[in-house]
Formats: sequence, C-alpha cells, structure tokens
Amino acid sequence: MRLRALLDTDALGLRLLGGEEELDRTVRGVMTTDLRDPSRYLSGGELVLTGLAWHREPADSERFVRILTAAGVAGLAAGEAELGSVPEDLMVACARHRLPLFSVVEDVSFASITEHVVRQVSSERAGDLAAVVDRHRRLMSAGPAGGGPEVVLDLLGSDLDLRAWVLSATGRQIAGSALAGQGPALPAALRARLAGEHLAAVRAGRRWPHRVTTGAGGTTYSLFPVDGGGREGHEVRETVLSEWLLVVEADAGDWPEERLDLLQGVTQLIAVERDRRDAARTVRRRLAQEVLELVQASAPPAEIAARLRVAAPVLLPGLGTAPHWQVVVARVEWSGADVAGGPVAQALLEEILVDPTAPGPEPSDRIAVAHTGDEAVALVPLPALAQDPPDAEPTVRADALLAAVREPLAHGLADDGRLTIGVSAAVLSAEGLRGAVEEARHARRVAAARPGSVCAAGHQELASHVLLLPFVPDDVRRAFTARLLDPLREYDRRHRAELVPTLEAFLAADGSWTRCAAGLHLHVNTLRYRVGRIEQLTGRDLSRLEDKLDFFLALRLG
Repeated sequence: MRLRALLDTDALGLRLLGGEEELDRTVRGVMTTDLRDPSRYLSGGELVLTGLAWHREPADSERFVRILTAAGVAGLAAGEAELGSVPEDLMVACARHRLPLFSVVEDVSFASITEHVVRQVSSERAGDLAAVVDRHRRLMSAGPAGGGPEVVLDLLGSDLDLRAWVLSATGRQIAGSALAGQGPALPAALRARLAGEHLAAVRAGRRWPHRVTTGAGGTTYSLFPVDGGGREGHEVRETVLSEWLLVVEADAGDWPEERLDLLQGVTQLIAVERDRRDAARTVRRRLAQEVLELVQASAPPAEIAARLRVAAPVLLPGLGTAPHWQVVVARVEWSGADVAGGPVAQALLEEILVDPTAPGPEPSDRIAVAHTGDEAVALVPLPALAQDPPDAEPTVRADALLAAVREPLAHGLADDGRLTIGVSAAVLSAEGLRGAVEEARHARRVAAARPGSVCAAGHQELASHVLLLPFVPDDVRRAFTARLLDPLREYDRRHRAELVPTLEAFLAADGSWTRCAAGLHLHVNTLRYRVGRIEQLTGRDLSRLEDKLDFFLALRLG
C-alpha cells in the first residue's frame, strides 16, 4: 500500500503535516516506538508510529528524523496525546529530510492504525494469508470478549496448522492454541528453557526468530518477541524481563518473508493484549503505593487499616473477612549502568507471584506491587487463617518462590544483573505491616549476601547467624575468607585435591568422621589425612568449636 491511501481512510484520523510530494511511497510494515534510536529494528518501508516520549528538547527531533531517514522508513505518524500537539521542530526536521509527517488525533489508537496497515500489506503480499490476518484483527478488536490471544493462536492452528503458545519471560504459559492443546502440554522445564533462550538471544541482540531444537533430531521451536517495538542498550535490561514471547512449533529459518511478516503482525496483536492486561494492574499498583507510603510515613495503624480494607475486595473479591498479609520485597541491580531497577523489580514480582487459582479474569489479580527507587514491595493477601501466629499454608515461601523461574531469569539478567528477594512472615493486621516490610527488607539483604544472580531468603532465616553476614564490610569479608580458604584453594589447584569440598562435607556432618567418610565415599583414614592437611595449611584445629565456626562462616561469605 502507499502512504496516500492512509489519508483516504477517515477512520484512521490522520492529518498530513508535511511531505505531500512523497505520498506515493510504499508502506511495507508498521512499527510503534518511543526509542531515541530505533534504527537496529528498522528494515525500511515502515510507517513509524510514535507517542513522542523521546522528545525532550528541539535537538531531539533532528536526530530522530535523521535516524529514520537513514533507515529508509516510509513515513512518520506522531500522536498528540503526550505533548498536546506535534512540535514545530519535528515538522521542520521532517521537511528538511523530506520525510512525510502525519499527526494522530488523541482518540485514535496506534493499535487501530497498526491493524489497518498490517491488514492492507498482508493482503497485497500474502493472498489468502491476509484473510487470516484480517480474522485475527477483527476478533482481537473486540477486546476481552473476543477471547484474547487464544483466538489468534487458534487461527494460526486452524488456518496455518501451527501449534503455538504465548509465554511470559519467566516461562509461564499465558495462552495456547486449541491445536497445541490437543497434544502434550509444554513441560515446565521446556518452557523455562525456551524463555531462557529467548532472553539470552534478546540480550545478545540477535535477530528474530530465535530457533531452539530440543535434543538430537528433536522438535524445533521458533521464538518471536512480543515487544511492540525495538529496544537497545539499557532499555533492553529495563523491559526484556517483563515481555512475552510467541513460541511456534516449526522451524522458521526457511520461511518466506510473507509468512514472517504475518507472524510479526500476530505478535503485534498479542502485544495489544499484553498492554491491556498491564493497564488492568493500575488500580492494584496504586493501592499498593498508597499503603506503602502510609507505612513508610509511620501513619497511624487505623489509617493503614482503612486503606487495606479498600484493597481487600479488589485483591480478594467475595472475601467476607479481612485477610492476613504477607510482604515480599525485591531489588534488581545492574552493574556498570544507571538503570532504574524499581519498575523492573515491580514487573518481575507481578510475574513471579502469579496465582493461577486466583478468582477473576487475570491470574495475577491478587497481587499489589509498588516500587520505590530500586526496590519493589508486594502486598500478598492471604485468606484468614485459624493459627495465631499464621504460619500454615497458604503462604509465600522463599525457598519455592524462584524454583520455576531461576533458569530464564538468570539468562535475562545475564552477567550484569542481579535479583534478590526477601519474604516476611504473615501478619494479622495493619499494626504488623510496618514490621513485615522491614522484615522482608532484612531477608532480602540476607539473600544479597549469597552468590548467584537470582537469590531469595525468608523470615525464618532471620533468626540464624546468616543475618549478620550482609552487614559485614566487603573488605573485611574478603580478608577473612582469603586468610582461611585461599591456602586450601591454591593447594586444590596445584595438586588437583579436594580439600575445600572435604571441609564443607566435614562441617555438614557435624565433625562425624564416619558419616563424612561415607558421604564422600572415602576411607576414614583418607578423610583424616585430608583434614590434617587442612589444619596444617591454615593453622586451625577442626576439633575446636571456634575454628569450625570460622570455617563455616568463611565458606558462607566466600
């Protein structure tokens, strides 16, 4: 289709601001972006839709338009909702670079324009495939009543014989086609692997689709990002952990461009549904933010209780009595970059704490998460329990919280990111909420003292000696562990020995020679030799409680 045809469609509400002589340009696709530099995600011929969030000063317009022109886009359509009108400097820059510029009135959504363009382009390129796209568009435009992403996936199955699923970044299945449902469901381990492979590919900047083959001669899956636009640099780190992906049971490596364009259109439809679900969390986020601000301001318990009474029906509809509450605190940190971790941690907690059994249309409607700075705080309502204190299920447990999502999150965080989570005990009333927040924060600091990119700790661990470890200065920790463990590590390296594992096993066996030897499959005399060597190298005596404790702490700190 040509740009001129867009002006002839009154329903799109487009107004030409400049570039009338260039309206015969061919439109080959559409992309929505607010990136300052979306060039790596442009292939030429796109109609670019932007909400102008990138525009901070007049010089930004020249830079943005120059990037679009170099990429060979067909035209630019700017929304008026963000700034009220299209900036004059943007019109000047487009005129200088001969880039057609349209304005989009506030009451016309980018999704409507995207649907129209993709439908027209698909009909010109793919013939009968366009009928599939059209059916997808019409069904999805009906909103929740249209069936959500399942409708799109069902049509992929019925019209193209493709088994497909939509997964979250943590590997949770959000939707699956009826065709996919006729066979074995994707196992949890496979979902985690696919999500991890996807996150690794996005972090590495590889072009989609990403292909994953399971086992020798196994099934090939093609992964398509549901991101609604390109990202780069720190924006990848900010958004990739909350994105969805489309999984298709097929090898898309030899697909024609027409079919790849179709799948890209499908991901844009699914992105609309993801944005709708994200918008539905606004009320819960606001409730959590209000409660957190009251708690941090040391507001009277009665005032906090009043806000909790408002939140309870939203989070646990139909509940006759006030629930108990549990607090989960998360922090995401990136090395070597000034990236706001709070929104990332908020999105991750909303995903990790999903309860598929919760009432209501969305599986996460029992979760209220606020964020402040680099930290996110979740209020998790629990049905009133008979126990006092409430220590029975159902409660959030730190040891199980990350079990299913550790693999994909490790890929998404890569080598420069870290997620740490702390979980409080359940509290009976508003009076205990401030203490629960502090307890969860202390537990998170305990988790932060552990190695690994994804760690969690619960309130039970705050009664342990490990509570002290996060507060030991880094230089003291390094000196302490080096003095005790470096001689053993060096000996292991030079002689291919196993003194450090032997030490760990000996302490775990409470100094029992027979149990330790049996666990290591060693003769007791061999174990005695190794322990003697440890004592000789370190000058310590493992029969003394003080030295055992020092070794134990050194292993934890190291």
